[in-house]
Amino acid sequence: MIRFVKGRWRKVSGPGGGDRFKTAVLVCVLTAASAAGAFAQAGAAQGGPQAGRRITVDEAVDMAIRNNLELESQRISTEAARRASSLSWNRFLPTLQVGAGLQRSNYEQTVTMGPITAALPRWALFGSLQASLNLGAALFEQVRAARQEYETGLINYEQAKLRIERTVRQSYYDMLFIQEQIALSRESFETTQRQAAMAQTNYRNGLIPETQYLQAQVAVENMKPQMEEAESGLRLAKAAFANNLGLPVDAEFELVPLDSEVNYVSLEVADLVSRAASGSPTVQELQRQIISLRSSRTQTFLSLYTPSLALSWSATAALSGDPWKDSWFDSANWPQPLNGNFSVQLGFQLNGLLPFTTQGQGLRTLDDNLKKLNIGLAQAVRGTELQIYQTVSSLEQARLSVEAQAYTVELAQRSYRMTEQAYRSGASELLEVRNAELQLFQARLSVLQQQYAYLKGLIDLEYYTGVPFGALSSRESAR
Repeated sequence: MIRFVKGRWRKVSGPGGGDRFKTAVLVCVLTAASAAGAFAQAGAAQGGPQAGRRITVDEAVDMAIRNNLELESQRISTEAARRASSLSWNRFLPTLQVGAGLQRSNYEQTVTMGPITAALPRWALFGSLQASLNLGAALFEQVRAARQEYETGLINYEQAKLRIERTVRQSYYDMLFIQEQIALSRESFETTQRQAAMAQTNYRNGLIPETQYLQAQVAVENMKPQMEEAESGLRLAKAAFANNLGLPVDAEFELVPLDSEVNYVSLEVADLVSRAASGSPTVQELQRQIISLRSSRTQTFLSLYTPSLALSWSATAALSGDPWKDSWFDSANWPQPLNGNFSVQLGFQLNGLLPFTTQGQGLRTLDDNLKKLNIGLAQAVRGTELQIYQTVSSLEQARLSVEAQAYTVELAQRSYRMTEQAYRSGASELLEVRNAELQLFQARLSVLQQQYAYLKGLIDLEYYTGVPFGALSSRESAR
């Protein structure tokens, strides 16, 4: 059977629990459903460990990141932002346009040269080339904004990976908890079977009435569908987990149980809040939004309140002759010089100077949005501080509960052992044995719940503060 020893459940010999199972099964099934729905996006299968092998939590994280479609979409967006940033200088390249066309006069035209009058071709062929370039101070800010957008894309990509890793690690612990919960339930089922056998012996010896013997048999039969329901919930959770790792949904794999005691670390709220002020994903996202909006405001301001320079050059050539009869590639048929011009134009928008215009109001709207984002950032910092405080408090509560429940398990173990011995001798009733076994089972289950709640709470804390996963849980305990 399983017993709590030095902060861990370990296999030892001894009795288990009894008929108390409905609540435990409900918790098991709900946890399984939570683990099954932990991934919102299914990954496409791109290879992974073969079915039947053991998968560590780090391997699961790597596979989920590699096969997640949402993350792949984010990677493509980041690559597009990188390309735009590396080519941001192309804003200073002129716009080139080349064209060619045919035109036909509505009436015949003539030209007179001395005594000779000649009819001009009604069809004409021409070609044109035009280059234009608009220069303004806002262009330099656009180049800077392209670099900032790429940096934002990199941060968003890393944050998406962190969200996936957080979900994978917590789902992994959810399934480990379900497995240990089912192991406890199996021990309880075996104990219930043993109690039924003892009830049969006591009934035959005349120590208990037939009703107690029948109650013991009914308890055994009631636990069978409940056991199957709990194991079905675990299979569903593992199927969803496998699908999102890129494995077939029916793939068989094993989870690696915790190989060491839960490490209860010393946590300083002030230090964690300080880290979260710059490392929290929510705070970082708002900071990048503020940077992007500031850049948009700068571009708008420069376009409204600084002059712009427009450079333009054009050239047009026409075929001298009939385009249907004369050769297009004979230089003699293109005797006319190139027509066209070069222009330089300096302009300044006046609408921006008037606050009631669309342009003037647009700048004020950007200022208002900036103020709202800064307020949102302040709220996010406060919310993160409260979130960390609540998480640390929950972790401390889980630690204290495990310590208290460890002693409760020892007491419940002794109580159950003594009650069962009394039942064997006919000095106790079956109901008393089952109540004692129920208390033992609930105490064990409570310790398991608090242990895994502590591990998942550390993952949340690492995510909120922006430190690498495992940075807190790998510390040496200061307690």
